[in-house]
Amino acid sequence: MGQRREGPLTVHHLNQLLLVCSLVLLVAVAAVRISSRSGLPSLLVYLGIGIAMGQDGIGDVHFNNAELTQVIGYAALVVILAEGGLGTKWKEVRPALPAASSLALVGVAVSVGVTAAGAHYLVGLDWRPALIVGAVVSSTDAAAVFSVLRKVPLPARVTGVLEAESGFNDAPVVILVVAFSTVGPVEHWYVLLGEIALELAIGAALGLAVGWLGSWGLRHVALPASGLYPIAVMAIAVTAYAAGALAHGSGFLAVYLAAMVLGNAKLPHWPATRGFAEGLGWIAQIGMFVLLGLLVTPHRMGDDIWPALVIGLILTMVARPLSVLVSLLPFRLPWQEQTLMSWAGLRGAVPIILATIPMVSGIEGSLRIFNIVFVLVVVYTFVQGPTLPWLARKLRLGESPEAADLGIESAPLERLRGHLLSVAIPKGSRMHGVEVHELRLPAGAAVTLVVREGTSFVPLPTTVLRRGDELLVVATDPVRDAAEKRLRAVGQGGKLAGWLGTGDSGH
Repeated sequence: MGQRREGPLTVHHLNQLLLVCSLVLLVAVAAVRISSRSGLPSLLVYLGIGIAMGQDGIGDVHFNNAELTQVIGYAALVVILAEGGLGTKWKEVRPALPAASSLALVGVAVSVGVTAAGAHYLVGLDWRPALIVGAVVSSTDAAAVFSVLRKVPLPARVTGVLEAESGFNDAPVVILVVAFSTVGPVEHWYVLLGEIALELAIGAALGLAVGWLGSWGLRHVALPASGLYPIAVMAIAVTAYAAGALAHGSGFLAVYLAAMVLGNAKLPHWPATRGFAEGLGWIAQIGMFVLLGLLVTPHRMGDDIWPALVIGLILTMVARPLSVLVSLLPFRLPWQEQTLMSWAGLRGAVPIILATIPMVSGIEGSLRIFNIVFVLVVVYTFVQGPTLPWLARKLRLGESPEAADLGIESAPLERLRGHLLSVAIPKGSRMHGVEVHELRLPAGAAVTLVVREGTSFVPLPTTVLRRGDELLVVATDPVRDAAEKRLRAVGQGGKLAGWLGTGDSGH
């Protein structure tokens, strides 16, 4: 990368490298503000930074190592999937699992077939590169979906389906891309289906097992420092990926499911863990997108712009809507939701990373495949991302206001066999106006301290709780889960939560 230096790496060179990396991170963090205000997925900004640093930009950095890009991209994707899984609420995903699984399997098959046919007959690609392009762009990108959808107030069912789909569909797409990029004849379709089913089953089993064992261990072992919990959670998620990949299963599915189990397990110091995972996710996105931008040579893309626009139009207007229609037909979802899901099939860095697989395999025309995928992703992400909130409003799919969930952080007291629950009452919580005795906490749990506007005091049973309050709740080990369940229920349903049937809201 960059100018070749003779001689050993010195401390001066290291200092220069650290300075450049820190400046890139600062610029990228500042760019988050631009992307959030404009509605553009952050990947476009980061790709632009990478292109600006590349050989056609002001940085004049020459980088063409597709194999290194693929390795780093896979590592970054593991972190992004782990962060996405940690933030996925089981109560929203559980009813969406059948539909998301159908989109990730049947939908991918339909999308690959339609897109490949369009690339072959309309653009003139041979069948092998057409199938590779069809498979590569059929994967929705977890980073793009998570970053956009969590800013758009959509119904929980739509968000759950799209987020779960983005976590599930990487596995079958990777298998297809590797199969199509292998030198020699492509395996029969029924062999590919068998491989996909086996790898998904292995990945799912290992991901759930590692996630459950990890959450059980973190809940029963008090670590010596709170800062170790976020590191342990991410280490468990990465372990799930490694176990799945070494067992010839889907490591991507394993890490997503393991992280989802951990994210819904009421772990100690959860807000700190969530913030740490989000920070790692941002770093992974920035590094991955900047590196992909460096790999691109814009002045060589002129002949590939028109094919990319045609294939992208086929994918966006035909293949994606048809895949949504076919795969969701048994679920009878309203046409408004299907329309939004068709438009919300966001592509991002994942297709660009997968486009490096044929380059590493030495497939003829692989550079053209990469250029087509890159242009397609940039153009159609620029179109789809900012228009998604507008389409949701037009379809009247804006989420109705709901009570805000409580922020609860737990710290284990191993020697005392108890837990300290730090509870933050946000705006919109129905715990506002509830008296302490009306919380009806289980025996063995009590509110011991209230912090209000910077002042702390010991509450009376008749103390009225307000939004913005922070509570310190002490609970013995046997009633810890019941106490948190009751607190969340009151936060969602008010003092009558139990009688109205309001249950635990999860993380």
